[in-house]
Amino acid sequence: MAATTHTVTNQPPPLVGYDVFTADAALGEGVARHVPPALRDEVRGELGELGRAAGSAHAQRWGAQADGSPPVLRTHDRYGHRVDEVEFHPSWHRLLGHAVSAGLTDAWSRPAGHVRRAAGFLVWTQAEAGHGCPLSMTHAAVPALRADPGLAAQWEPLLTSRVYEPGLRPVAQKPGALAGMAMTEKQGGSDVRALGTVAEPLSADGEYVLTGHKWFCSAPMSDAFLVLARTSGDVSRRADGDGLSCFLLPRVLPDGSRNSFRIQRLKDKLGNRSNASAEVEFDGTTWARRVGEEGRGVATIIEMVAATRLDCVTGSAAVMRQAVAQALHHTAYREAFGRPLADQPLMRNVLADLALESEAATTLALRLAAAYDADTDQERAFLRLAVPAAKFWVTKRCTPVTAEALECLGGNGYVEESGMPRLLRESPLNSVWEGSGNVQALDVLRALRREPAALHAFLTEIGTARGADHRLDAAIKGLLTELADLEGVEARARRLAERMALVLQGSLLVRYAPPEVADAFCGSRLGTDHGALFGTLPHTLALRAIVERARPVAEP
Repeated sequence: MAATTHTVTNQPPPLVGYDVFTADAALGEGVARHVPPALRDEVRGELGELGRAAGSAHAQRWGAQADGSPPVLRTHDRYGHRVDEVEFHPSWHRLLGHAVSAGLTDAWSRPAGHVRRAAGFLVWTQAEAGHGCPLSMTHAAVPALRADPGLAAQWEPLLTSRVYEPGLRPVAQKPGALAGMAMTEKQGGSDVRALGTVAEPLSADGEYVLTGHKWFCSAPMSDAFLVLARTSGDVSRRADGDGLSCFLLPRVLPDGSRNSFRIQRLKDKLGNRSNASAEVEFDGTTWARRVGEEGRGVATIIEMVAATRLDCVTGSAAVMRQAVAQALHHTAYREAFGRPLADQPLMRNVLADLALESEAATTLALRLAAAYDADTDQERAFLRLAVPAAKFWVTKRCTPVTAEALECLGGNGYVEESGMPRLLRESPLNSVWEGSGNVQALDVLRALRREPAALHAFLTEIGTARGADHRLDAAIKGLLTELADLEGVEARARRLAERMALVLQGSLLVRYAPPEVADAFCGSRLGTDHGALFGTLPHTLALRAIVERARPVAEP
């Protein structure tokens, strides 16, 4: 009889068949905190349904298939006609369709719409992150289009629809639509004022044709795009305004003909591989409709940028949460030296440290979403500073958190089948998208200089927790000292943005998190008792309680 040589032992079961929402205590508590009591049962029900779908075997399979089968550009049909279409794996469409039907492009008209959408985005992104890009841009296009009530009346019902229908057709024939954005160009990058795309007016009011190129255009299969271009009138306005105009560019014209939207190539990216990012050109016949005032394009599109930046924060929180969940699950089952890895003191320290970072990111993302729902002068001013500071910090923490979580799985984490390499490749994305770190830090400075109400709102927010923790109090005092001395402030902009984000996270956790979480965060992030790497928390902290709070549990 042949000996058995391949008996598998000491391998954790897959983390599958669980509710991604209810398994996340920080997320569930944040939703309950920010949603009105009358809506809580309804919102918990919809997020629980989405969470069970995100944790299911089929959603995990869709995510792996979509990431493993990147989109393909088809510039011409078999007869030589230019079509400029992008073909996606069927699993991409399944993921996107489920997200749209769950309301992840519909926040602006529902009560508590931004909190419930942000929570849903955080949950569903854990199934696969790449398809989040068109969801984010479609959601964020709404406030920009409201600069033109006529366009908003036509497009907003389509962009907030619960029906996803792929394919390029006149939007009047579709039950729902997706929107994208194309701003940056080869020569400018984040400096959009350096762009060279030109818009020439047609005889009809507000109609133009565009000539130029865009270096990054994500989700080019969308039904329409918001783009920036320069009109002849913009040149004379540069001294007084931003010198650009905003345009809505549909892929298909009302008569059914294709608009001239030349996709030159798709980017071969580090991560986010299920999503198409393209270089596109406009050939002088590309039709577009102006949105907002001529010469005020940046001011028009900035609301879209702000909303997508918040999604960068939420998306990074989602990647961190999934990475930490996988690490917690693996170490709860994997044994070494006679006991589970999670019970080893040093591993427990690492896991607790990662869990702190994940909870702080989730709590901050939901607080920002709640500010959008409140929509008061105070909250809008708060967002003006809090969004770029949060975008700067949370997106940058995503990569080290994900890399450390991968290491918790050892060699298993370095293998594609674990899903951890996909998370690691995705982790830098949101730090680059919608303005990299320096852009966010400088935006913090811009708000400080131009909008005194923003600083007042920010200080009011963090001040509500003063007196609750001496380390938070010291950090607030240190931040005020930095804000009082603006000498050489541009070179210190990253330091300032980091401190603002950390103090804001500390303030939120002191108010809302369990004492062991707030204590550990304030001691390690705001105090001095912490090393440069994860896993250097003082051993006297309640590390086991922090780990158990964060651990996901699959349904039996």
